[in-house]
Amino acid sequence: MRRQCGTRLRGLGRAAAPWATLLALGLPGWVLAVSATAAAAALPEQHAPSAGQPPLDWLLTDRGPFHRAQEYADFMERYRQGFTTRYRIYREFARWKVNNLALERRDFFSLPLPLAPEFIRNIRLLGRRPNLQQVTENLIKKYGTHFLLSATLGGEESLTIFVDKRKLSRKTETAGSAPVVGGSGNSSAVSLETLHQLAASYFIDRESTLRRLHHIQIATGAIKVTETRTGPLGCSNYDNLDSVSSVLVQSPENKVQLLGLQVLLPEYLRERFVAAALSYITCSSEGELVCKENDCWCKCSPTFPECNCPDADIQAMEDSLLQIQDSWVTHNRQFEESEEFQALLKRLPGDRFLNSTAISQFWAMDTSLQHRYQQLGASLKLLFKKTHRIVRRLFNLCKRCHRQPRFRLPKERSLPYWWNRIQSLLYCGESTFPGTFLEQSHSCTCPYDQSSCQGPIPCALGEGPACAHCAPDNSTRCGGCNPGYVLAQGLCRPEVAESLENFLGLETDLQDLELKYLLQKRDSRIEVHSIFISNDMRLGSWFDPSWRKRMLLTLKSNKYKPGLVHVMLALSLQICLTKNSTLEPVMAIYVNPFGGSHSESWFMPVNEGSFPDWERTNVDAAAQCQNWTITLGNRWKTFFETVHVYLRSRIKSLDDSSNETIYYEPLEMTDPSKNLGYMKINTLQVFGYSLPFDPDAIRDLILQLDYPYTQGSQDSALLQLIELRDRVNQLSPPGKVRLDLFSCLLRHRLKLANNEVS
Repeated sequence: MRRQCGTRLRGLGRAAAPWATLLALGLPGWVLAVSATAAAAALPEQHAPSAGQPPLDWLLTDRGPFHRAQEYADFMERYRQGFTTRYRIYREFARWKVNNLALERRDFFSLPLPLAPEFIRNIRLLGRRPNLQQVTENLIKKYGTHFLLSATLGGEESLTIFVDKRKLSRKTETAGSAPVVGGSGNSSAVSLETLHQLAASYFIDRESTLRRLHHIQIATGAIKVTETRTGPLGCSNYDNLDSVSSVLVQSPENKVQLLGLQVLLPEYLRERFVAAALSYITCSSEGELVCKENDCWCKCSPTFPECNCPDADIQAMEDSLLQIQDSWVTHNRQFEESEEFQALLKRLPGDRFLNSTAISQFWAMDTSLQHRYQQLGASLKLLFKKTHRIVRRLFNLCKRCHRQPRFRLPKERSLPYWWNRIQSLLYCGESTFPGTFLEQSHSCTCPYDQSSCQGPIPCALGEGPACAHCAPDNSTRCGGCNPGYVLAQGLCRPEVAESLENFLGLETDLQDLELKYLLQKRDSRIEVHSIFISNDMRLGSWFDPSWRKRMLLTLKSNKYKPGLVHVMLALSLQICLTKNSTLEPVMAIYVNPFGGSHSESWFMPVNEGSFPDWERTNVDAAAQCQNWTITLGNRWKTFFETVHVYLRSRIKSLDDSSNETIYYEPLEMTDPSKNLGYMKINTLQVFGYSLPFDPDAIRDLILQLDYPYTQGSQDSALLQLIELRDRVNQLSPPGKVRLDLFSCLLRHRLKLANNEVS
């Protein structure tokens, strides 16, 4: 039933007492409803259709449309607790709508508003230019900011009693003929008839009825009492309408329409009233609302300098962020304690070390764990969104505060974190709280209050120098190695017994950039001092280059330096020519690696293929002297004992037809006046370094092949000789057939015969 009622508003205050005279409510009625059900397993049977009626069981099943209804959910919850019968008494107030007819008469009939004389007097006292404080004190604090335009009243209230008949019957049998609650307040015996009487008296004497029902609930445990109220009318007695909360309750059925008080004011006061109302509502009378450039804030009064900083709201948001942080930690802890995570820990093998890659493979094969991890990610994603939403609001609130907000964003734990967490639980769990495993150092970082948390860490398996399998009796030690490695003192080492440094040091290589820099500086530290020998010329003397000149640099290591072998990195000559000479020097270089006859030297293929060429740099401005340098570098470096240099000359001239340089051999000059120029060689240097060499140690190593000593074995000696041969032959000169430098070393420096070398 709906009725329209009109009234005339005489006061605009926030109290609802004037509205009570405007409300007309229908007489309330009450209804007692009783419903009894069977057990949960028989729910479909209690709704069994009668003959000719369609089945309605699906309405209340988990797939029906009402299984989410609040009443049904409450009933099912009580039913699971054993309460199989429900008594419900309720009354409903009709929804009545109240309109403000005073405004309607003004709008339609142009009648003046029937305002209260006190309200009109306060408007006149303000004057034409009141400040915001005056408007607030004289209007807003007395009459509020809005008045009621229309409202919908009415509602429903009910009393529900859930009964466990089994407990109720036991109590009745135990009490025997004792009087019921209605007859004696000290008796605990109660019957269904007593509950009927109490339910019927609820709307007559509410307080006494509830007191008795609560006593029965506590004494017997056989009933549960619930009160519910819905609708805009939230009071227990429909005649009690003396407060705002009795009408303006928060409810989805609440329909209240308000209108700003400025429509009742003169034109000259409306703008000031709106500004004062906004300041009053937004700034809580502690300042004046200011809006500028799409931003609003409160201009605080001297009494409230922190009006822009709502400490209570900020503290509430910071507390919410702390709660989210705790929830974040709880979700991660629950994931770690879940059955899926613990099952993976139990399945991991303990006979070998598991790195992050190995754990990730076990993780990827566990579908149940991945599903559980996805659930964790979904929960954390919701928390993360909520955190960002609160943080944005928090920064907006703290925008004009003197202090910054205090919070900490939750840190997302990625898959590598969980893999490391598994390692920590496996290898760092020897204390109450596990530590953190460091895979690079294979160690644990323990909590500050734990002296030690590291447990036994199995050996690591892998290729190359890693273990092939761990020891059966002690998984922390290596039990076997991969091919090419031997187990020594628990570690896999290459199948070479000892280092080669005792025989031949090969670890003094220079980088190419370093070598180039030292050669440019002509650094004496990389010069190998050698003996210059030539029967055709002398250093620093002019000579006629018409005939071939032979010269060599030798070290005579067998005589002067038996404990060294030498590596050549570069060869340099300083050649001078007479002025206006058309001669061009041509050198042929032969290198003897370890001595012996000249026939064992190899020819240096200058500028052939990828082999380097001569580099020429002027020594003086006249360009009469040049440094000719060939740089072998680390790629072409080689052993040397003697360097043979054969110098020839050729004539260069320009071909007028092709504009190219032509070289040709000079003819034998019998007339000195027709000489084409002279040549002089100032220096001839070899740059490189010397390596320590112990011929006796290598000789003893060779003897071990037939007569093993106590400090070694035939196998280790053979491995050392093979490694030494390979490293020496790496410096063999280029060619179709690689020169066996190791055999030359054995013949010329160890003086072994050919049959011994082979």
